[in-house]
Amino acid sequence: MIEKNLKIKHKWGMHARPAGKFIRLAAKFSSEVFLEKDGEKANGKSILEILSLALEYGSSVKIVVNGKDEKDALKTIEDFLSQEEE
Repeated sequence: MIEKNLKIKHKWGMHARPAGKFIRLAAKFSSEVFLEKDGEKANGKSILEILSLALEYGSSVKIVVNGKDEKDALKTIEDFLSQEEE
């Protein structure tokens, strides 16, 4: 299991479109992916759970990835979340 704290850099936060892209990226990996914010935990492969975190621009989120391809999954997620435009 690996964890990393990241900031949301999408100008409009993690609204439906980037959340949909996020889950499609996460689904490419066999590893479990979770996002945590303010004590709330969301499955990174569930759009409803991601949206429930209300991740706005600049929000800090902890990404937790567990599985055989966790390093590749985390790198892909980190690259996606570091993009400033959506």
